Amino acid sequence: MTNEEMKKLPLIEKIIEKGGMKLDVYNNTFESFQDLKTVAKEMIDSLKKKVTKADKRILFNFTDNGEFEAELKFGGDMLVLSMHTNVFEFPREHDIMNLSYIKQDITRSYCGIINMYNFLADSYKYNRANDVGYLVARIFINREYHYFVEGKRQIGLMYNNFAKAKIDRNSLKNILETAISYCVDFDLLTPVYDSIKVVSVSEMLEDSISLNLRTGKRLGFRFQVDQDDAE
Repeated sequence: MTNEEMKKLPLIEKIIEKGGMKLDVYNNTFESFQDLKTVAKEMIDSLKKKVTKADKRILFNFTDNGEFEAELKFGGDMLVLSMHTNVFEFPREHDIMNLSYIKQDITRSYCGIINMYNFLADSYKYNRANDVGYLVARIFINREYHYFVEGKRQIGLMYNNFAKAKIDRNSLKNILETAISYCVDFDLLTPVYDSIKVVSVSEMLEDSISLNLRTGKRLGFRFQVDQDDAE
């Protein structure tokens, strides 16, 4: 169904068509997210067994925070998996909208989203509320279980065949492995001196300086404009 055909539907049919389609998308995304959590737990358990044989100091943990969130801790890093409960359509100018796969049926452009955020494990451990995390990847899933990934560096390049790729446990495992590898390679850099040279008395008295100053892997190094990709 094209976009124009969708618009010409009578109101009742339009509500039924679009409402049912969005529920299909939501259910597919929810099912895939539950599979992702299962894959994540299995992966963390496997990594823990293998890595701790060489160094028991390196910690691993998986935490299921309910239907829509989970946490993976590996060494000094943490990956937060989060499913958005809403369904989205891409903007007209997005490259996805130019695919013949989408032009043949506009409802294929509606997707659920699973986000992957990278935080420092210490940010959660010490409750450093001012620390920041970074979106490493987000997975888009439509009503036909087709998917693609927007992500940092190789992540976004490896999983972008929306017209043919279908999400399953194997693809979820590959995406997760790539995301974890990226987090491990994405190092914490010393912040710019001028960004931390001034500290208030209240920050020193209320808590420790380490808990009050924002910490992030590229804080002070303009990560927001993808400075790391130019390295």
